[in-house]
Amino acid sequence: MELLDPRDIDVIAPNFKRRMSGVTSTVVRLVPLQARDIAIASVGPRLPAEMPRISRLSLLTMSRSGPSGPRVWHARRNVEMLVGLLLKHVLRKRLKLVFTSAAQRRHSGYTRWLISKMDAVIATSAKAAAYLERPATVVLHGIDTETFVPPADRETLRTTLGLDHHGIFVGCFGRLRPQKGTDLFVEAMCDLLPERPGVQALVMGGVTSDQRAFVGGLKDRIRQAGLAGRLRILPEDTGFSIAPWFQALDLFVAPQRWEGFGLTPLEAMASGVPVVATRVGAFEELVVEGETGALVSPGDVGGLTARIADLLDDPAGRAAMGRAARAHVEAGFRIEREAEAINAVYRSLLDEAGTKE
Repeated sequence: MELLDPRDIDVIAPNFKRRMSGVTSTVVRLVPLQARDIAIASVGPRLPAEMPRISRLSLLTMSRSGPSGPRVWHARRNVEMLVGLLLKHVLRKRLKLVFTSAAQRRHSGYTRWLISKMDAVIATSAKAAAYLERPATVVLHGIDTETFVPPADRETLRTTLGLDHHGIFVGCFGRLRPQKGTDLFVEAMCDLLPERPGVQALVMGGVTSDQRAFVGGLKDRIRQAGLAGRLRILPEDTGFSIAPWFQALDLFVAPQRWEGFGLTPLEAMASGVPVVATRVGAFEELVVEGETGALVSPGDVGGLTARIADLLDDPAGRAAMGRAARAHVEAGFRIEREAEAINAVYRSLLDEAGTKE
């Protein structure tokens, strides 16, 4: 898709991070859907060519207003809030500023100041809203249930991915760092795999420079356990969809010590995969205990190991949970619902601006 003309855009959703992240994934999946119903484009580095987008230079040269009056600037990071404020107050662009907050902790003073300058705030969960010092619209994340689907032929898919199509696969995907509990997953697998020769485990995610020693320690632990061939840390999938890797799994584990929202359990469940997750982020609002998976306390490696073992040793129960997980996501967490709710916030701001003119 060619770059769009900002004069035709009512909403700008910036994405100013080069590395793939949960926020980037959200922008990449949401904006094309939102564009079906509102004139929206993203801006930033490393965006898919098919996304509705404008150039970074056009932020400086674009007209003060959009086709419907003030534009909406939807930030999801501090730097994006700051740029929105500079565009509005220094370059005098007519903007309505929106921020989405996923954090479940008290924000820093700087972040609170930025948030105080926003025209509207969206929270990704009720817990996140509770940490804001102003009213917020709660919009839970959704999943593209046409991309994240149960596989038509899991054995063929595994062969395509270079995996043993006969094995039982447990996955843990996301940034590799202590916050994400990657070490807890490795410890659980080191305990469980020796007694379950048919089970294999996959770890996949980005590794920042400050976490290389941490990941090196995980690899050492795996080698010491003699599991290098069955508990693998794979290179990050740099594509914009990790769906095939979820579809290849029998069980997904989200062992985070802390999380803002956490999309991976939804991605797994939409793929027909049950989930063992910790009680952090929005996981308690996503995973139904005993129906679509299991929930454990954060940092409890013993509890995590026990619940994983329960599901590994119960293939019929695991399959039933996988079917229930897919139905659960389809009923309440479709990304179309998220897109509609966010567009409604934009329209409220645009309509309000129109009545004041």
